[in-house]
Amino acid sequence: MKLIRRFSFTVLVTFMIAGSAAFAQSSVDKPGQQVEAVFESSDGAKVPYLIYLPKNYSADSDQEFGLLYFLHGRGESNGPLSLVAKWGPPKFAARGDDLPYIVVSPQCPRSDRWSSETQQKRLTELLDAITKQYRVNQESIFLTGLSMGGYGTWTMATNSPGRFAAVAPICGGGDPAKAANLIDVPIWVFHGDQDKPVPFEKSVKMVDAITKAGGTKVRFTTMENVGHNCWSAAYATPELYQWMNAQVKNK
Repeated sequence: MKLIRRFSFTVLVTFMIAGSAAFAQSSVDKPGQQVEAVFESSDGAKVPYLIYLPKNYSADSDQEFGLLYFLHGRGESNGPLSLVAKWGPPKFAARGDDLPYIVVSPQCPRSDRWSSETQQKRLTELLDAITKQYRVNQESIFLTGLSMGGYGTWTMATNSPGRFAAVAPICGGGDPAKAANLIDVPIWVFHGDQDKPVPFEKSVKMVDAITKAGGTKVRFTTMENVGHNCWSAAYATPELYQWMNAQVKNK
């Protein structure tokens, strides 16, 4: 049984990052601002990432915050780190929105993809380091990504299903044979039914496989008459973040 919510979009507002937006390389925490940083993985690779801390974040406080881990699409590999803020949560942080999460947005090398074994290992190491360095609520770690990042989201959630309170793969695909790993993970899938680069059926197969394996926490929003860029509308949906906030791991 599939749980599908259908929306018809005849007009989509395309969100573009302002050309003047730029981030200075910084190792200094700046609550309320998104800054660039670099993480060195165990294999010696330099992993660039954007990090945003909520305005009321303080290292001197005991208050913990949810963490939103964002994986970009293929196009954002081809340029400076600032390109990662073209879409989704890092875009909102870049334009000055007051976000309630710690937002971490790494950049994938042009020569690789998020779903590869190498990148999955680096993503896990970066997440481990962030959760140790900052005041992260371990029960409120959320994972999302679009296109190539959607594939990476499915893969990371499948590899570490107990780590995430909620997962939102946008127009990606995963391995239906491993769907049983995801039956207890709250998942909200978005995909345009006219998507050509990543066929709509990729998401359909994952949702069907999870449901057949006994999963009851998966939601599927089909965006009718929408092509590959369904993420502009998906990330602009307030209910997505309300849903995430309600999904506290082990609650």
